[in-house]
Amino acid sequence: MAIKRRLKYWWPTLIWAGIIFWFSARPTATTSEIYLADFVIKKTAHFGEYAIMVILLFRSLKHTLRWDKQSLLVLALAVTILYAISDEFHQSFVPGREPHLRDIMIDAVGAGVALWLVNKQKLISI
Repeated sequence: MAIKRRLKYWWPTLIWAGIIFWFSARPTATTSEIYLADFVIKKTAHFGEYAIMVILLFRSLKHTLRWDKQSLLVLALAVTILYAISDEFHQSFVPGREPHLRDIMIDAVGAGVALWLVNKQKLISI
């Protein structure tokens, strides 16, 4: 497969990674005056953004590597978790932000649930 054709599968993944990076580079914003509501909204966002990330990454890998599905699922999950770790590390340099192991765990669970759905074919074929 030509490099140009393979690259088209990576653009959505790279753009999404850039969006995550951009949001992480901004000072934290309050989404609600109620602490619990603010917490739930932010952690739900973590779950969702990494669910999307792993699906996009799996799609990119599926169309550019000739690996079996299980290996691609494991690779996509591992790379997504590494990105979550690097994102939290990045936040340690942003004023008003701080890294949390809890966020990495939420990101990993979001990615894991999304891949479980992909594997069970509960999501649209990617």
